[in-house]
This record gives sequence, C-alpha cells and structure tokens, in this order.
Amino acid sequence: MRRLRWIAAVCLPLGIGLAGCGLTRPPATVEAPFPAQWHAPLPHGGSVASLADWWRQLDDPLLVELIAAAEAASPNLASAAARVAEARSTRVQAGAALLPNLDGTLSASRGVSGSSFGAGGTTASSSTSAIAPVTTLQAGLQSKWEIDLFGRLRADRDSAEQKLSSATAKWHDARVAVAAETANAYFAERACQQQLRVAESDAKSRGETARLTDLSARAGFTAPADAALARASASDASGRLTQQRAQCAVQRKALVALSGIDEPTLEEKLASSPAQRALPVVGSIASVPAEAISQRPDVYAAELGVASASADVGSAEAERYPKLSISGSIGRMQIRTSGFRASLDTWSIGPVSLTVPLLDGGARAANSDAAKARYTEAVSLYRANVRQAVREVEEALVNLDATDARATDADSAVKNYQASFDATQARYQSGLASLFELEDSRRTLFAAQTARVSLQRERAQAWVALYRSMGGGWTRAESTPMTSNPATKVATSP
Repeated sequence: MRRLRWIAAVCLPLGIGLAGCGLTRPPATVEAPFPAQWHAPLPHGGSVASLADWWRQLDDPLLVELIAAAEAASPNLASAAARVAEARSTRVQAGAALLPNLDGTLSASRGVSGSSFGAGGTTASSSTSAIAPVTTLQAGLQSKWEIDLFGRLRADRDSAEQKLSSATAKWHDARVAVAAETANAYFAERACQQQLRVAESDAKSRGETARLTDLSARAGFTAPADAALARASASDASGRLTQQRAQCAVQRKALVALSGIDEPTLEEKLASSPAQRALPVVGSIASVPAEAISQRPDVYAAELGVASASADVGSAEAERYPKLSISGSIGRMQIRTSGFRASLDTWSIGPVSLTVPLLDGGARAANSDAAKARYTEAVSLYRANVRQAVREVEEALVNLDATDARATDADSAVKNYQASFDATQARYQSGLASLFELEDSRRTLFAAQTARVSLQRERAQAWVALYRSMGGGWTRAESTPMTSNPATKVATSP
C-alpha cells in the first residue's frame, strides 16, 4: 500500500498523469547460442549476396512462372496474408486505446404540455385548458480517456506491434515455403521424365533383343530357354515403363495442384521447355552463422514472439494496479414551444474515477503467472528455432557438397557401363557372348543410369533446401538488426 500511495502521488497530477508511469522493467537479453563457424563443407565459386534472384540463376522461365502461379494459388499464403490483416487491425485498436475517444450525440423529441385553470386562477372542475406542443433538440460531444498510469495500454500496443511484424515475417516464410515446395515438385517432375526416358530406352532395347532371340530360336540357332529369358526380360522392362509413366502422371498432377494451372496448359509448357538444365554453381556461404540465420523469417518471427510475450507480461502486471479515467462532455439543448425558444449550453469535466483492484480471488495474479509462462515458452521456442535453422543449413551444405562430389563418379560410371554394354551387345550379336552376359550388362547399365537420375534429383533437393534454410532472399527490418556475435540476442523484458 505504501508503494501504491507513492506511485499515485507521482502519477495522479494531470501534468504527469498524461504521460503515464510504466511498470515494465528494462529489456533483458535472451541469448540463443550457436557455433561461430559452420562445420559443414562450404560450396565455392563466389559469394551469394542475395537469394532474391535464386531461381533466375537457373535460366528457366517456366520455373519462375510456376512459382509465381503457386504463390497466387496457395491457401497457406492467403491464410498468412489474412493473419497479417488481422494483426494490423489489432495494432490499430491497441494504439487507439491510448487516445481519448469522442462520441457525438444528437436527439430530438416532440410532445405536448398543458394546464387547466378555474375562475380566479384556481384549478376547478370547470376550467380552461392550455395545451402547447414542445420540441426539444439536443446535440453534444462526450469523451472518455483512460490514462495509462502503469503502462498497460502501452504494453498492449507494443505486443500488438510485435505480433504484426511477426505475422508479416510468417507471411514471407510461407512465401519461401511455397517457392521451395513448387521447385521440388518441378525438379521431381523433370527427374521423373529423365527416368522415363531411361526406362523407354531400356524397354526398347530389351524388346528388340527378345524379338531377335525369338527369331533365332525359331530357326533353331538359339535354345528355347534363352528365348524365354529374353521375353521375360522384355516383359519386366515393359512393366517398369508402365509404372514409371504412372509415377510421372501422378507427379504432374501434384504440380498442377500446386500451381493452379490446368493440366493441358502445363503439359504444353513442360514440353516446350528444356527437360534438363544444369544447376548453377552455388557461391560460398558466409562463415558466420548469424549472417545466415538473420535471413530466416521464421527465426525473426520467433524473436518477435518473445518480445510480444514480454509485453504481454507487462500488461498482465499492470492489470493488478489502479486504473484512472477521465470523462467529459459538452452540449447544447434547445426548447421550442408556442413561439417561445430557449437554448441551454452545458459542459462538464468528470467524473475522474480511480478503480483500485481489491479482491478478485487471485485472477489477476494468475493471469500474470500465465503470461510469464507464455514468455518462458516463447524463449524456449525461439532458441529451438535457432538451433533448427543452424541444423538445416548445415545439412543442406553437407548434401550439396556430397552430391557435387558424387556427380563426376556417377557420370563416369554411366559412360563406362554404356561402353561395356555396347561391347557386350556387339559380341552377343556375333555369337561371342551369351544372353546371360548381355542381360547382366544391361541390368548394370540401367542401375547406373537410374542412380545418376536419382543423384541429380538429390542434388536439386539440396539446392532447394539451401535456399529454404537461408531464408529465401528475405531480409529483416533494418530497425532490428541481427548481431553477428556467436549468440543471437533479443531485447525483451520478462
């Protein structure tokens, strides 16, 4: 009570009360440690200054078009945009609570007023009645203002502002996620088409071998068992081809659903675009993890969540202290009756009301404890978000480096297995190699070709994952720069 009296003595005078007295404590620092250096192999060949033109590096206009179409059709992006609009409205409401509100009133009424008088001016049963219409007009302004003595309204405003910035960052994160998902679906469709061509070539080769072997068997130059083996091999290849076509059809429908482009139009666009493009060389990634983490909108949103939760704690604490409000009004009333007109101007200041919480069964204290628990949760989530971001970048770098190192070996394997198969096929046609040797060489070549397509798909996934993990070209507001020290710090007040 002594503290309350001291605060009231400082804050109640209007000169100081208009400015308000806050209860929020100075900002504390929340740290989210991470290593000072990346521990995964870094790509080489230049510097990635910005990820904004990441997809244009591929020189594939169709991919850029599909990403733009997917962003326009994405329900997740639309939901994120709606949450931004909602947060903006909440921010306006919270800011308006700090200002006086003003309402205008206007009313009109009409009635009659009369009296009865007897002889000599006294009321009697036989009297004369005087009835006159009366018109009353009123207009006025009413205002009420809650003075933010202990910073509750300011804390609500700050919390709403942080939530608006967080919702905006989440919208950018949804946009990056849609772009990455679309790119993965596009690369998967392209890889499926490459594997389809491998399966078609293999089925054609096996079918031709089966045809020639069958002719040779009918002429008596080849054993029936060899002819049966060739037919079985051709049927096996035909089954794989049918399965691969179905997979490509399913993959294309997924791309249709993502982009919102009808399937015939999409098929035309895919047919007119080159089936395979080399991925661009990825430049070196900054050696300080904080520089990469600062480009993540989800990490920034989590950081703002901590600041918002901190402001909510201040608001809940301020709810436990008195509230001061001032009311006032001005108005004019006009009365008209039987040629008589009178006007009356009124104004008032007050009442000045002070509401002091006395007994609430512990509700306000419980609300404060709940707000502090939410703050602790927000801090934990923020730190976990930072650790996850570091992990995703490290994994993308490892996968990108590994697939790059394996690419040369995969190309060499396909080249040499192809040469071996061509030689074995020539020997088989000359009668110097058996059908078993030819089929074994064919299986080896097919496996190598499939492995190379899978590696190219894996490398594309790593390339997209690096884009996603680095924030997709989004940059945080300059007003809240990320520190480049080994620990990310957030200014908050628990």
